[in-house]
Amino acid sequence: MQQLTEIRWHARAGQGAVTAAKVVAETALAADQYLQAMPEYGPERMGAPIKAFTRISSDPIEIHCNIENPDIVIVLDDSLLDIVDVAEGLTDDGVIIINTCTPPEQVRTAISIPATARIACVDATGIALDTIKRDIPNTPMVGALIKVAGVIDMDTFKGLLAKNLAKKFGQEMIDANWASVDRAYEEVTVA
Repeated sequence: MQQLTEIRWHARAGQGAVTAAKVVAETALAADQYLQAMPEYGPERMGAPIKAFTRISSDPIEIHCNIENPDIVIVLDDSLLDIVDVAEGLTDDGVIIINTCTPPEQVRTAISIPATARIACVDATGIALDTIKRDIPNTPMVGALIKVAGVIDMDTFKGLLAKNLAKKFGQEMIDANWASVDRAYEEVTVA
């Protein structure tokens, strides 16, 4: 039986959702999984709402379209909750992971999701500003994803993250990103 996990990412351009979708997919590839990672852009300007998609499967993936019924939704900017139906199509047993300081119970009353779906919240922006000194919440959001959904391995992800960051940055930035992943893993709350 095929184990297919579909992840839809919601963010604003410049927050790193497309990069995170790709690195999560690369992590799955390193674990001998099949993958897809693709962006969907609207107006190509900094701050514009964007979507990205990741599929991970134990068997070859034969569908090639955007994800309509995600198992996991990741929201990198909670201001999108007022303008985008981020939970659209979320499976009944799905999970939505949101970058927000608002507790999951309070978010549940503000958005429409299946009663059996879970909501996870983490202050990824605060973590990113504290650790990497930049308002790019993608790396902490992956830490929350690993804790909540367990779809990829933490050590494998950190290894690929280091490899990707080493192309542009030194060890200090790699360590800061690892710290952001660890903090989000520890600080995410689920309801």
